[in-house]
Amino acid sequence: MPKEDRNPKSERRATDQDAAREKRAFWIWGDEPDTEPLALRDAPAGSVPPRDLMERTAQFGEAVIRCAKKIPHTPENNRLIDQLVGAGTSIGANYCEADDAVSGKDFKNKIGTCRKESKETMFFLRMVAASEDRLADEARKLWREAKELNLIFGSIWRK
Repeated sequence: MPKEDRNPKSERRATDQDAAREKRAFWIWGDEPDTEPLALRDAPAGSVPPRDLMERTAQFGEAVIRCAKKIPHTPENNRLIDQLVGAGTSIGANYCEADDAVSGKDFKNKIGTCRKESKETMFFLRMVAASEDRLADEARKLWREAKELNLIFGSIWRK
């Protein structure tokens, strides 16, 4: 596009949106050293920035992959790594399928699968914490997020 045809305001807006997206992703997982750990709490509407469930499940899958890379490869851990990554990343994949469901029955089935995968992820995070003491805190944080996702999908499934 020729330089004179560009709208500098729209370019600036896209840059601002990218910065906000990066800041939100940074905030979600508490990468800042002074952030408090993830916690369930009752908060008035609007006090916590809303997040898209598709993005939340994708970021959760990414965090599971980063955690799995830190697990040492031993015979007993290799199975845990495979299962954890499979279950943790399939939550988002199944939600994508649910979002594109062709019927209400199909949607409910895919959301049910999301519930099952989040529950399975919780199980394998617990096993990782038992297997590798140094990763227990990170596994617990991810476990809490998996639990929240499980509760969200359970609520959607029941409606």
